This record gives sequence, structure tokens and C-alpha cells, in this order.
Amino acid sequence: MDNTTPLTEALFYILLAVRRPNHGYGIIQDVNEMTDGRVTLGPGTLYGAINSMLTKEWISLYSEDKESRKKKEYLITDIGKQIFKTEVKRLNELIKNSKKMDD
Repeated sequence: MDNTTPLTEALFYILLAVRRPNHGYGIIQDVNEMTDGRVTLGPGTLYGAINSMLTKEWISLYSEDKESRKKKEYLITDIGKQIFKTEVKRLNELIKNSKKMDD
């Protein structure tokens, strides 16, 4: 596994939002909902991240409506799932070690 973590918060939530086929606007809505509005993805951030993750094969183009560019749906790949699981493991370690501050 190459050095792909830590993930940015945007990448983390986008991967989470494409565990089922999802289009750009749906990803923005899902991330906003998951974070109670704390994380708001702008189109530039979203599509920059999507293009990067497509290149790295973390996500794939699931379907595309040629009539509308808004109708591209994306889905996490097996590589993307592994990257996500590695990041969750890293975050859990951070949480575990942070509890040492309570001692």
C-alpha cells in the first residue's frame, strides 16, 4: 500500500458517500448531512477530489447519462475500500491514544 493516508476530511467523506452509487450533488448533500453542516464541499473541491480518486482508482464511474453532466454516478472500488479501512484504523489509534490525556 502506498503512502495514501492520512486522508483529508473531504476525501474521507466522499469515499463514505460513494459506498452506494452517487452523483456529485448527492455527495455534497450526503456529506453536509453526515457532518450536520460542518463540512461543506464546493464543486471545485468535490470534482478535484473525484478526478484524483478516479486516477488513483479509489472510485469508479458507475454510470453516466450523456444528456447531463450532473448524472455521472461514482462508486467506491475495492482499492478505495482498503484505503478507507486503513484510514479508519489510523483514526481509531488516534482516539485510543488521545484517551491517555484523561489519565
